Amino acid sequence: MKTRVLIVEDHQMTLVGLKMLLEKNEGIEVVGEAGNGLEAVSKADTVQPDVILMDIGLPEMDGVEATQRIKKAHPGTRIIMLTSKDNEQDVFAALSAGADAYCMKGISIDALTAAIEAVKEGTAWLDPAVARMVLGRFQGGPPGLPSGNASTASDSSTASDCPLTAREMEVLRLIVDGLSNPEIAEALTITKATAKAHVHSILQKLCVDDRTQAAVLAMRQGYV
Repeated sequence: MKTRVLIVEDHQMTLVGLKMLLEKNEGIEVVGEAGNGLEAVSKADTVQPDVILMDIGLPEMDGVEATQRIKKAHPGTRIIMLTSKDNEQDVFAALSAGADAYCMKGISIDALTAAIEAVKEGTAWLDPAVARMVLGRFQGGPPGLPSGNASTASDSSTASDCPLTAREMEVLRLIVDGLSNPEIAEALTITKATAKAHVHSILQKLCVDDRTQAAVLAMRQGYV
């Protein structure tokens, strides 16, 4: 079954570009468009999308308020905040409103597609540009280790300190076992896109650059 997507964007060229790129994916169906927050709330009622791509800076009603209203009326609808802004106030306003993902507008179509599939499956997705900011806030500490410096993490960390979800821990164990994304997907009976999204989220949360660093950090810190 195709993922039904509603695009909410007030810049026509951006909207048209997104629509064209998404419609090339056989697993996605663009079921509607909206140019402002009020229209987005109305369209969410009428077209019942699985996922909404929501610009944060919209006329009449901004993306944050539109997200709040849509989530209240349709809790199961997944919303990806798609914006050029990465400042802390906007990020946390969007996530507090119930957004399931926060992506920068420079994101590749492959990554955006992965984000769409991830949120449809119930997995949160954050752009690397904001992931550490979010982790730093919710862990009550600094934004995290610089990329590639996983070995400088405190040796006193334990599995209880791990920021990963239960599902991500399952994926991390399979990464440590050397499984590829397709093999992880098969082992956990999930789609390849979802497996890829889980791996991407793990790398972000552990603040590492690749799967090898993730595996080393996991074993060093006692996560697996």
